[in-house]
Amino acid sequence: MSGDEIWKGLSAYLEARREIEGGLFIDDDTLETLKTVPAERYLSFESLEEFERRISGCRKCSLHKTRTNFVFGAGDPHTGLVFVGEAPGQEEDLQGKPFVGRSGKLLDEVLASFGCSRKEFFICNILKCRPPENRKPLPDEITLCEPYLWQQLELIKPKLIVSLGGVAANVMLKTNIAVYKLRQQVYNFRGMPLLVTYHPSWVIRNLPKNRPVFVDDMKKILDYYLSLI
Repeated sequence: MSGDEIWKGLSAYLEARREIEGGLFIDDDTLETLKTVPAERYLSFESLEEFERRISGCRKCSLHKTRTNFVFGAGDPHTGLVFVGEAPGQEEDLQGKPFVGRSGKLLDEVLASFGCSRKEFFICNILKCRPPENRKPLPDEITLCEPYLWQQLELIKPKLIVSLGGVAANVMLKTNIAVYKLRQQVYNFRGMPLLVTYHPSWVIRNLPKNRPVFVDDMKKILDYYLSLI
């Protein structure tokens, strides 16, 4: 559901409350404004930093019981390119930052080979807390945590989103198609273009054979991004 749909639903709910029980009274002019002004106009009053402070104590699912740190994401809040992975790993949980383990170091190396730094972009995950033993995210965890990603993207408004790995791609595209079939195609995610590539951990599991494929994907991703800015 888009921000506009959520906002219109809220305005309809408030109108119903006004008509049925006289509660939460809103005058007609304000109600009409709620129906027509995009939700993004209101979201813009909250910065990414403020949003992080607001949700960092999240206890919506059981992962808060086992986490060391809530891993919101990191990078340039004004970037045009956002990388989205699956979930924090052990090192990410300890440091409270995304992609700081072996996978993150490989991503840094590949970006550096093209003259880029992760500081130029924003990196986050579908889940903000580490699943125990790095298991795959459970459906209910995704359902509860995914709206945080939506709001991050609403606030950043990137020109391009890059899904790292099958879990992130399948969650965002609502599919079960393998990464190798999703690569090198542009998709639409909530009005923003999205590209899919392998997770750096996939590359690490079978070095050096997998690295050239990942490097080629990243080159095409960065070239496409440059064509958008």
